Amino acid sequence: MYPLFISLALSVTGSIILIVLLLLVAGVIGYLTAWYYAKSIYTPIIADLEKEKTELNNQILGLMDDISKLNGKVDKLNDKVVKLNSEAVKIKEKIRKLEEEIAEKDKEIENLKNTTKEN
Repeated sequence: MYPLFISLALSVTGSIILIVLLLLVAGVIGYLTAWYYAKSIYTPIIADLEKEKTELNNQILGLMDDISKLNGKVDKLNDKVVKLNSEAVKIKEKIRKLEEEIAEKDKEIENLKNTTKEN
């Protein structure tokens, strides 16, 4: 067995096998080193981002509550606007009727003035 190892070490095929094995070991070491490095660098960043995400989700929920409250207020104000518009229409109608009455009264006054002047 010993002479086989020596002959394998001295041959071209043995050198190629040894180089390929050393490259595979170096690749595995490099991959593990990069994985541990990335894990150590990005784990705190990911934790901070997750915390920020939960805070932002809480803010979104709060803003949605505010939106629903404001939509309720807008609906109430729209109802008031509709009521006030209907009241304004009624008041305009009253004003129109009163102006007609005033015009009739003015005509009556003019007629009375004319009849008193004639007498």
